[in-house]
Amino acid sequence: MSFKETFSHDFYPFKDQAEIDRVRKITYEDIIAMGGKHPTAKSASVNVVRGDMVETIMISDMVSRIVASDREDKLCVMIMCNPCPTYAKVAYMLQEMKVNCRNVKFYMMDEWADEDGNIAPLSYKAGFGYAFNKFMISNLAGLGFREENFIYHSNKTTPDFSKMLEQDGEADIVYSGPGWPGHLAFIDPVEDWYKPTMEEYLEQGAKVATLHPLTIAQNSLHGGFGLSGDISKVPPKGAMMGPRDAMKAKNVLDIHSITTAGSQVSWQRLTSRLCVFGKPAQEVPASILQLRDKPTRIIFSEVAAATIKDEEIFQY
Repeated sequence: MSFKETFSHDFYPFKDQAEIDRVRKITYEDIIAMGGKHPTAKSASVNVVRGDMVETIMISDMVSRIVASDREDKLCVMIMCNPCPTYAKVAYMLQEMKVNCRNVKFYMMDEWADEDGNIAPLSYKAGFGYAFNKFMISNLAGLGFREENFIYHSNKTTPDFSKMLEQDGEADIVYSGPGWPGHLAFIDPVEDWYKPTMEEYLEQGAKVATLHPLTIAQNSLHGGFGLSGDISKVPPKGAMMGPRDAMKAKNVLDIHSITTAGSQVSWQRLTSRLCVFGKPAQEVPASILQLRDKPTRIIFSEVAAATIKDEEIFQY
């Protein structure tokens, strides 16, 4: 009996090993050869950039939209992910240019919740609302931004989150990037989200849901929880936008660039291939972006796009 070299783990719901094997073989050169076009999703572009350009792309997109909202005097609705210090740079540029932010609405993509479904308050220092308030909102003083236009998840706002977006004409832009289990926002591959059909799945709005074990493990390595693998500090649930919010957004900027402390180590290298080039599946939530009929701009850093290969020397 020969030893198997691929394994189906009970805790990970995506079981299509042939599909995993297929996307694993997509090389850096293959992605470059796509010439910026997604192979199947007509509304999506795929580009690879230097790692130091990823933040620049995000900042320029955010600033240009906010500037346009001022110049054209029109509402700009933005669903924000959590690259915290980046927001301080956005706010600095807005201050330097004296951009009036009266027309901007910031919706936080997600937030932590405890085992009873209580959503973390704005004072929770590991929270996304806390970080955005610290790095962005607090630095917009004097620019006309209205406090009520900062919509963060709470026990009060989350039940109406998707309805509020609909009333605002849906998001002009969603900034996203997949988590280790392929999540979009905190939409994880767990029973809380599964539906009999993809159509029903895509119709779901914002709610509080259980997080996948890989999401908890991933976040235990992040700064808000000590960068040390302390899963006891990471909440077991989250509040988040729903699939319908991503599907109805006018634009999505989807970033794939996470590494471990700036090294070559990246769990996103395989996860991103499943999300971007794998078949859309509820078991890989971010893969639904391929089904959008509106512009979806996908950016890989060179490290995330790098060819997947075994390393015999760097075992740990």
